Amino acid sequence: MSLTPESIAEALKAVIDPNTGKDLVSTRCIRNISVAGGKVSFEVELGYPARTQYTAIRDMVSAVVAALPGVERVDAHVTSKIVAHAVQQGVKLLPGVKNIIAVASGKGGVGKSTTAANLALALAAEGARVGILDADIYGPSQPQMLGIGDQRPQSLDGKTMEPLEAHGLQTMSIGFLVDVETPMVWRGPMATQALTQLLRETNWKDLDYLVVDMPPGTGDIQLTLSQNVPLTGAVIVTTPQDIALLDARKGIKMFEKVGVPIVGVIENMSVHICSNCGHEEPIFGTGGGAKLCSDYNIPFLGALPLDLKIRQETDAGAPTAVSDPDSRIAGIYREIARKVAVRVAEKAKDMTHKFPNIVIKNT
Repeated sequence: MSLTPESIAEALKAVIDPNTGKDLVSTRCIRNISVAGGKVSFEVELGYPARTQYTAIRDMVSAVVAALPGVERVDAHVTSKIVAHAVQQGVKLLPGVKNIIAVASGKGGVGKSTTAANLALALAAEGARVGILDADIYGPSQPQMLGIGDQRPQSLDGKTMEPLEAHGLQTMSIGFLVDVETPMVWRGPMATQALTQLLRETNWKDLDYLVVDMPPGTGDIQLTLSQNVPLTGAVIVTTPQDIALLDARKGIKMFEKVGVPIVGVIENMSVHICSNCGHEEPIFGTGGGAKLCSDYNIPFLGALPLDLKIRQETDAGAPTAVSDPDSRIAGIYREIARKVAVRVAEKAKDMTHKFPNIVIKNT
């Protein structure tokens, strides 16, 4: 059998992407196959960030092609290309941002902000350009969690703000603009307006993903955000116990009503790990997140432990994903981040920029 681009593509159909569960050919990830004698080169272009997976994927495709008769050398290059995906009908994309992912919960106290920070950092660790917007006007926590609570954003034009940077993330929060002890005694419309300004008057710079740490609950601010912000999808954070799950269901229903797809559910504090002996105990129950996903037919993204180090590292301004990147917990965050990115990549692409502007003039 002679070597041709077609025969190479046929062989590569046997390679299953470990992150999507689909072969790389049918998902159109194989690009630019070139055959010169016994030398074969091609590219694997993933639609999601997976820098920590590049070597394993390259080894997989290289081994399959190298096994073909006549192949002397294989040059496989693995990259990622992240594009903008569809949002709610009638809502325009945000300049400088390709995809916006809301991280929400039906109630407070489930570790949503900690999860949002680590999710954003894990996406960045996989090679994406990521920002995080702290949308919790009444209780902003991202400045402390990211270790930059003492910084203030600058305005170069007197109209817009430059995002601050922490651990490779672009970030903005009302917490950067007010004193840490100043309570935000605002009614809903004022808080919503302030949040809209933070989102739209920040000069986000070519972000693949903007993670929005939503306020807890399903009130006026959450509803307005869900209707007016171009959300690619929403991630629901819950804990295993029944009370948290009841409120998580409300959050799912809210996003469904406004046409925002649910990317999946993260179960936080799923098991307690003793810092002395390492004993694991499900103090909040077991299987709650998985059952919630089963009831609504949505993906279960993963479970995170209730571990003292997560709290300590986040309080210190360096969440686990960056302070201990080789740890088991950081690995769980990266796995969840890849699942989120894969789910976003499977959505329809945004095509609004393909349509020409129609201008009607009187002549």
